[in-house]
This record gives sequence, C-alpha cells and structure tokens, in this order.
Amino acid sequence: MLDVPGWPGHQAGQHVDVKLTAEDGYSAQRSYSIASAPDGIRLELTVQRIADGEVSPYLTEALEPGDPLELRGPIGGWFVWPPGSVAPLLLVAGGSGVVPLMAMIRAHAVSNSKVPVRLIYSVRSPADVLYAPELSERSRESPLEVTFLYTRAAPAGIPVGRINAGIIKAAAWPPAASPAVFVCGPTGFVETAADLLVAAGHDPAAVKTERFGPTGV
Repeated sequence: MLDVPGWPGHQAGQHVDVKLTAEDGYSAQRSYSIASAPDGIRLELTVQRIADGEVSPYLTEALEPGDPLELRGPIGGWFVWPPGSVAPLLLVAGGSGVVPLMAMIRAHAVSNSKVPVRLIYSVRSPADVLYAPELSERSRESPLEVTFLYTRAAPAGIPVGRINAGIIKAAAWPPAASPAVFVCGPTGFVETAADLLVAAGHDPAAVKTERFGPTGV
C-alpha cells in the first residue's frame, strides 16, 4: 500500500512503473498493475515474488513503511473499465492477472454500478487464489459471479482442468449480451482465452487483453 502525494488519479486497469536505484547507481524497473479502486492518493499494488527477481524480493521482503519509491504513472488507457459503462462485465484472469481486474471489481463497487459482473479465474490451486476472502464476500453482496478453475489441485469434487470452450459457454456472458470483456494473465493463457471467446461468437474488438511472462497457471 503506497501513499502517493500529488497522485493525479487513475482508471481501473492501469499500471505503474516502480523503479529502484541502488547506492552504486544501478537501477531496475518493473511494471505493476494497480489493484485499488480509483479513489484518493493511496495505491495498492499486489506483487508476486519471483525468487531470483531484482525488484519483487525487495518489495515483498525488505521494503519498510516510510521507505521512498520512484513511481511513474498511471500508465495505459486502453485496458481500462469506465464506471459509467452499461454493458455486462466479463473478466477472465490467469494467476496474478487478476490484479487489474480486481481494480475493476472494486471500482464497480465504489461507483455503485448495477452492471452485472462475471469473473472466470484460473489458478494452480485454491491456495493460489488472490483476494480469496474479498472475492467471497463481494460475490455474496454484489452482482458478482465467480467461477474458479484449478489447473494443478482442486477442492474435493471439483475437476482439475484448464479454460476451454465448455467453461466459456457455461460461465461467460453470451455474445448476445454484448459484454465488455477483459482478459489478463500469462501470454499462453490470454491467447487461449481470447481465441475461445472469439470462437464462441464474441466480437474480437470487444475483447481487451493484457499479458505478461509465464507463471505456470
């Protein structure tokens, strides 16, 4: 959680670049999606620790309250959800790709939007679900439906599997509903999900995607 004086505001789906500079002048920069709703100067970033990474171990293990960080942003104007949208919202996430989609879910709540939301969330196992308590609570109290897919280990009675045409048919909005669609995750997952959505009849122009390096989901 970061306090950013003078923050100009952001849209749900945007990201920031975080830059670290060592005493010897060496610097490293990484992009992180903003997880918080656009309300105020406080930003939430959800950082997945990469064991041999240059930035994530510092952010998750060494950073202390009061330590300064260099940020650039907000960045991105295409992969964003405007709260005034009246189309049903379909969010498809693989692993930590749920982070910018969580910002959309939170922005939906803050704006008191009545637009129905469906989230298809693929993870390795139940232990890998980010925001699990919040998603559970929001799905009970708001127009949010969540479908979990488990690719490595699943709760008893739930099959292990990856996203496929059957899941899209069962859990996504039908093409006739003309939903706004956002897909985020590792490159392979995003390409597969986007292809399945288009094959199911969704307008390719309505399917917005954002991808990153592989995480094994």
